[in-house]
Amino acid sequence: MSTTGHTPDAVSAAEVESAGFVRVLARADGDSLAASGVLARAFADREIPFQVSVAAMRGERSDRAADADHTDELTLVVGDSDAEHAAHLESGDRPASLLACDLVRALETRPDPVLTLAGGHCAGIEPGAGETEWVLESALERGLLARRGGIAVPTGDLADGLAHTTACCGPWSGDHERATATLEALETDDAALDHRRVASLVTLDAIGAPDAGERASRSIGRFLRPYELPNGPFETLGGYADVLEATAKRAPGLGVALALDPSGDGLRASALETWRTHGREVHEALETAETSRYDGLFVARTDAAVTTAETVARLAVDYRSPEPVVLATATDGLAVATAERRALASQLEALARDLASTLETGVDYDCSARGGSIRLETTERADESTLVTATREVFAR
Repeated sequence: MSTTGHTPDAVSAAEVESAGFVRVLARADGDSLAASGVLARAFADREIPFQVSVAAMRGERSDRAADADHTDELTLVVGDSDAEHAAHLESGDRPASLLACDLVRALETRPDPVLTLAGGHCAGIEPGAGETEWVLESALERGLLARRGGIAVPTGDLADGLAHTTACCGPWSGDHERATATLEALETDDAALDHRRVASLVTLDAIGAPDAGERASRSIGRFLRPYELPNGPFETLGGYADVLEATAKRAPGLGVALALDPSGDGLRASALETWRTHGREVHEALETAETSRYDGLFVARTDAAVTTAETVARLAVDYRSPEPVVLATATDGLAVATAERRALASQLEALARDLASTLETGVDYDCSARGGSIRLETTERADESTLVTATREVFAR
């Protein structure tokens, strides 16, 4: 675990333009993938040679960035690391996609507004909110998206979208047949009315579920009235974000290709299949998890890997948990999600250090806007009471 407390230096346009080659090393989340795509498209326009890859954990990014050739290359880490000779695109309170947008504009190139907004959506920023206002206006003026009723899924098949989305949680989640039967009961040929009815039905099911948490009524809002993408790779902006997030976790190479050029042969189909697989596994893990509640902490014990547990924790804190912090244990570590956006790097690092000492094993960790994960370098599953105790101590500080 690399945790020296190094404060990364921000990258400048001058550094990029003077580099013979730019090696982009991205965090494994949808926002960072989108940021990498925004950068890569600008680099291509400016004829700047580049390569994009993904490193899921902070220590891995630090090691790979430190090992890079720095004589004529610029290693640009999208996320944080301890690599002293790398440039960084990282902020505790701004999405990476917006930081990438700033850099691209400094390079006098126009950023892709749809990809920027999709990245912001992954980071929990509503399109048009705060700094994304001008990005949304640009996309609307160019006819790249339009608002409509309904739900934010990536496919035109609403049952497919409802069953596999990880942006919402309800009785049909992970079950395509049940989602199909639920939607067939609407029986209407009016497309606009259909979208409104679907949105109403999904809302009632999600917030009315017996195990729904109090935040479900707030969380469902981000899933409704999506921005449609008339000429985009997926049906809606929120659906695009969901696919980016899924590929970042399960197939990062595919996710990079999707962010760089979503029009590639067979790319959309492969990305959607990855998204479906991720959605099924996440919802199965959440449905079968053993749960318990402590003061300030909700625990979901899963038999999933950390890459799945990260999404389980996020869904649980939005739709299931009565507490503001969720711990999802995994076969190879744990994931934590919080109800509000806040800087979590120091807490994740403290938790990683505590577990490394207590369990006497190597660890690596990473965090994003609302959560993070810790991977344990051991072949044996950690005692869950140890994980719960350590998490409660750190997040109660």
